[in-house]
Amino acid sequence: MPNTDDWQGDVLRDLRGAAAPAGRGGTGPAQVTGAPASGPGPVPPGAPLPDAARAVPAPAAQQGREQTPAASHTPGSRPPRTAPDSRPVVDDGLAGAVRKPRHGEPFASRAVRGLRRIVSSSAAREVAELTRTAERLQQPVTTGRQIAVTSIRGGAGKSTVAALLGTTYAHYRQDPVLLVEADPALGSLPLRLGVQSLRWTTGDMADIVEPQMSLLDVTGYLVQLPGNAWLLPGSQGRIGAMLDTRAYEQVMVSLRRYFGVTVVDCETLPAEVARVALSASQARVLTAPATLEGVTSTHNVLEWIQALPRHVIEGTVVVLTQQAPRGGIDLDKAAQKLASTGASVQVLPFDRHLAAGGAIRTELLAHATRQAVTRLAADVLQLSQKRR
Repeated sequence: MPNTDDWQGDVLRDLRGAAAPAGRGGTGPAQVTGAPASGPGPVPPGAPLPDAARAVPAPAAQQGREQTPAASHTPGSRPPRTAPDSRPVVDDGLAGAVRKPRHGEPFASRAVRGLRRIVSSSAAREVAELTRTAERLQQPVTTGRQIAVTSIRGGAGKSTVAALLGTTYAHYRQDPVLLVEADPALGSLPLRLGVQSLRWTTGDMADIVEPQMSLLDVTGYLVQLPGNAWLLPGSQGRIGAMLDTRAYEQVMVSLRRYFGVTVVDCETLPAEVARVALSASQARVLTAPATLEGVTSTHNVLEWIQALPRHVIEGTVVVLTQQAPRGGIDLDKAAQKLASTGASVQVLPFDRHLAAGGAIRTELLAHATRQAVTRLAADVLQLSQKRR
C-alpha cells in the first residue's frame, strides 16, 4: 500500500476492493465477505451512536476455513498457519443468566429532560455544541493515530472506556477504526462489544501480518464490528495467554498504516506491555474509579509519568469513572488535584446500563454519558494530532 499523503484514500479504495487486482491471491485466510462496500461517510451532529452489540455478518475467515490457503505461501515466506478453533465469548450456560439490559437513566429523568428541551432554548445550544464536537471527531489524520487506554487496577472501567471510544470513532469517522485488546489475561473488551466468538488473537497476528498484505487480507483475521470497525482480541478467554512486547510492537507497527484510529485496551499498569503502549501511542487515557483510593493511586502514577518526556503527560487524559450514583469524594477537587500534574481530567458519570456489565448498547446509554463519551473522544483525538 503506498505510503503517501493520501494514505487514507488508498485504505478506503482497498476496503472497497478497488485496489485489489483481479485474480490476486490473498495472504489472509479467506476473502472478507462482510466488509462494507464503502465508509459510513460524515455523520450529522446529534445522530445516535450505533449499537455496539448489533449483529454483523462475520468475515469468511470467522465462518469457515481452518487453514490459510497454501497458494499464499511463497519461497522464503512463513509457511501456512493452521487457524485456531473459534471459541464463544460467553458460555451458553451463562448466556441464559443475563437479564434484560436497563436504560442508563430512569424514565422520569428522560421525561423531564425532554420537557425542558421543548420549553427552553437549551436545545439550540446543545446542537451547536454537538456540531463543534462532530467536526473535531471527523478531522483528517496524517498517519494512523494510536490511543492507549489503561488503568492502575482492575474494575476501573478500562475496557468500557476503550469500547466506548472505539464505537464513537467508528460512528463519526469515515476511515477504518481498529480496537486492539492488549490485555490477554481474560480481558472483557470483546464482551463489552457484543462479540459472539473469537479466533485469531493479537499474539497470532505477530506471526501473520506481512508488509505486502492488503487491508482485505488483514481484516480476514479480525472480528468485524458495526460500521467501519474491527476488533483484534487479546486471547480466547484462556487463562495463561501471554503477549510480549516484541509481538505487541510488531503488530502495532504493521497495522498502523491500515487504520485511521486504533484504540488499544492495555493491561493494567505497571505491566510491561502497558508501559510500551503508553510510550508508543500518540495519546493516552488512564481510567480510575472516582474513589479516594483510585484518585490517590492515579496521582502517584501521574507523578511517575511526569518524569517521562513532557509530551507524555500532556497527551494523557484521566477519566474518573463514577461507579455509584453518589460517590465519596468531591469530583471537582479530585479533578483539580490530578490536573495539577499536567494531565487532562474528565468524568464518566454513573450509568445504570454500563454498571450492569455485558454488551454495551449505545441507545441505552444515559444522555449525560453520551455527551461525556463524545467529548472525551474528540479531546483525545485532538491530543493525538499533536504527536506524529
